[in-house]
Amino acid sequence: MAKVAKLKEFKPGHGYTKADWDAVDFPEMTDDELANARPAREVLPPAFFEAIDEYRKTRGRPLLEKPKKQVTLRLDEDVVERFREGGKGWQSRINDALRKAAGI
Repeated sequence: MAKVAKLKEFKPGHGYTKADWDAVDFPEMTDDELANARPAREVLPPAFFEAIDEYRKTRGRPLLEKPKKQVTLRLDEDVVERFREGGKGWQSRINDALRKAAGI
């Protein structure tokens, strides 16, 4: 795990303003506070973690009924260039051409 440098004074270019920096008032935890810290699962209700699990299920691209399969395929350079000339979606156009050639 990379060690994160702790900034002790405001420095621009970190995604927040001087006003944001000044608005934060969170002193470092004392040794006693650190010693008494407990895992989140011990202090937060189970519903919190259930909600997080439910949220994670809804993230990302929806599952497809028939997902595409990734394959490695070597094609002649001029064929690839011809499809790329059409711009975005050239891979889908190759897929469509292969479906037509296969009679699907």
